[in-house]
Amino acid sequence: MGSPPGLESDRYCLVFIDQITNDLTKRFTSCLIYQNSVAFIMIENLELHHLRTLNALFDTHSITSAAESLNISQQAVSLKLNKMREILGDPLFIREGHGMVPTTYALELQPHIETILVHLSQLPRPGGKPVDNTERTLVISATDYTQQILLQPLFGELRQRFPHAKLMITNIESSSLTKRMSHGEIQLAFTSAGYVPEGLISIPLFSESYRCVTGNASLASQAPLSLAELENYPFVVTNPGTAILSGSADHWLARQGITRHVVASAPSFDRAMQMIKSTDVIGFIPSRLLPCEGLYEMPLSKYPPGYQVVVAHHPNTLNDPLVNWVIEAVKQLV
Repeated sequence: MGSPPGLESDRYCLVFIDQITNDLTKRFTSCLIYQNSVAFIMIENLELHHLRTLNALFDTHSITSAAESLNISQQAVSLKLNKMREILGDPLFIREGHGMVPTTYALELQPHIETILVHLSQLPRPGGKPVDNTERTLVISATDYTQQILLQPLFGELRQRFPHAKLMITNIESSSLTKRMSHGEIQLAFTSAGYVPEGLISIPLFSESYRCVTGNASLASQAPLSLAELENYPFVVTNPGTAILSGSADHWLARQGITRHVVASAPSFDRAMQMIKSTDVIGFIPSRLLPCEGLYEMPLSKYPPGYQVVVAHHPNTLNDPLVNWVIEAVKQLV
């Protein structure tokens, strides 16, 4: 039977072309998948010592010299070369005279191998020095006290040493600090020793002591006040993150038989100092925040114990060069 005339003939022709096109596309796709699979298998089977052996052969064009540069035997180089020939499906190096010459395919591989080895040599080592041009963002959680005493001067040091680095400071937190540090959201915390959550590494920096201050100059006296006399004054206490009308000194005062009259709780020493300046309350303020304009010390016969200022970090940053640099820089500042 002959081909249908006119439009029917054209339709059959288009169907035939379409079938051929689909068949070629499937074969081409299968070929690409096969080639990619082979390439993946090749790369998966290559190991670092193979690349170093090839690089040595590129440099020396000799199995003997390559073995000397790698500090291995000639037999080991030959075995590695044979293994790579098997993996890559190419002779790679052909003996010529007293040396070895690379194949065309080997020459194609050479710049890629050199690049890989260069990048590997530039990998940072644990506990090494931080890169000067680092663009990392450092997140620090800190009390208002350590923000003022430590982080303000630290930022100046950081800007000079790492001008491309960035610093983010958040108010101190305890409830989720360990979790956020383990997730890399916070790198360092500056606080007092008693507020470091379990699971973090705590490094002592210095000890701080308290002074009793007032905003009323007439109350400042050269004669030390007894602890019993403190019961006559209204107190403001500082409790970061927790609004309670008791402070760290209350347990110590109770052991001395003293109960102070707490009328206010402030979230920071800065806020407590402002309240002392503007009202009749008195309070215990860290000595390094003094002297301060508008505040006057009230000498005591006996002072409550101070506290230890620490820097804390998660064990996963133990070998972080930038974190270690910051810790050492802060130690120098104090």
